[in-house]
Amino acid sequence: MSNGKIHPVILSGGAGTRLWPLSRALYPKQLIALVGDTSLLQQTVARVTDPGRFAAPLVVGNDEHRFLVAEQLRTLDVRAADVLLEPVPRNTAPAACTAALRLAGHDPEALMLLLPSDHYIADPEGFLHAVDQAAAAAADGWLVTFGVTPDRPETGYGYIRSAEPLTGLDGCRRVARFVEKPDRETAEGYLASGGYAWNSGMFLFSAGRLLEETTRLAPAMVEACREALEAAVGDLDFLRLDAEAFARAPAVSIDVAVMEKTDRAAVVPVDIGWTDVGSWDALWQVAETDDDGNACEGDVVAVDSRRNYLHSDGRLLAVLGVEDLIVAVTADAVLVCPRARAQEVGGLVERLKAEGRSEPRAHARVHRPWGSYQGIDSGPGFQAKRLTVDPGASISLQRHRRRAEHWVVVRGTAEVTRDDEVFTLEANQSTYIPLGARHRLRNPGTEPLHIVEVQSGDYLGEDDIERFEDLYGRD
Repeated sequence: MSNGKIHPVILSGGAGTRLWPLSRALYPKQLIALVGDTSLLQQTVARVTDPGRFAAPLVVGNDEHRFLVAEQLRTLDVRAADVLLEPVPRNTAPAACTAALRLAGHDPEALMLLLPSDHYIADPEGFLHAVDQAAAAAADGWLVTFGVTPDRPETGYGYIRSAEPLTGLDGCRRVARFVEKPDRETAEGYLASGGYAWNSGMFLFSAGRLLEETTRLAPAMVEACREALEAAVGDLDFLRLDAEAFARAPAVSIDVAVMEKTDRAAVVPVDIGWTDVGSWDALWQVAETDDDGNACEGDVVAVDSRRNYLHSDGRLLAVLGVEDLIVAVTADAVLVCPRARAQEVGGLVERLKAEGRSEPRAHARVHRPWGSYQGIDSGPGFQAKRLTVDPGASISLQRHRRRAEHWVVVRGTAEVTRDDEVFTLEANQSTYIPLGARHRLRNPGTEPLHIVEVQSGDYLGEDDIERFEDLYGRD
């Protein structure tokens, strides 16, 4: 399986709450085009697609994002070696351990490059050079991390203090210690000393050596991950880890579980224009700005305003006389906060969750494997949605027990199944789906199909679906 190549293992399980309202639990930041025209996940995959250096990527992701991940890989014309689905979030150590078990089953010496999917790197060639340096150390039995040369006293990152160079391994040093996120004064001291680097959260090691160290330091985790993998079930192009076994693995980062405790930790210092895009302020740091330091995305007008990050998903956003703010506008939410407090947005999202709000979980536009839908209007006993069905895609054959539906074709061609009937609708034509009727909507065309759907009934929740046939393996 290894062919002497490095195996990228891409972690795509996070929810990205600190970039709310742009990032939501069902559509997190790694799936969004935040910097450039492609998503952070796609940029991560694109950095490791050199067939002479890398094997096909192994992706570890959230079950709820599986079709979005698969579609973004398809757009890049990349086929993953595996897509492992986590039934519950357990942080990076169990994800890395499970991936190592999967790789080691074919080749214990396989080198695995562990990459979060939500990082931005301005210098991909410099990154590849650092990977080559790290690979030499990993082949020699070291567990290698990448330490980013700091350019400011950042308090949002952990730090690595490096020690002496490793003999015969160019660019690699032994790790003296890992340091948790510091306060401002401490971070300034680290920057002045020159001996500290930001902990990037990227790693390179052999699958076998990682398992040896993890078995020594956290044996219960290895056993839980092994059982989750052995009992995993294939589902289309995905591999679902066993939920009961995986839930027994402790929720802990690979830094805490292994890297801070092992005596085989090494670091490759890098200066590659790296950021984890972990907050709105971090996004402002890497965005293009105007002469006044404003980063503007969407329909934005800024007058007498400086050093702001201004984002609008559709409607006009106009600001006057403001400085150092984050203003983010989506279809269903608006965020306004000082850039200096951008790290606190995650706490705001937790409050919204505690209040039972839907906005932390999903956008107004909800993505499905067949396309998407967006709410238009709602009231007692009815709601209206706009459905977009991708070319060749189809919703499941289903029925609803508590609602009826009216479909109006706005653009495209619809093939409708209603009980024993199958018929075609064109633009400006409509049909009625009675309560309890088995029905399906398919797009037989080559362009997206747009439908306005009006639902009526005494209950309109998404869980009122009984599926009979589904192309995407959903219950």
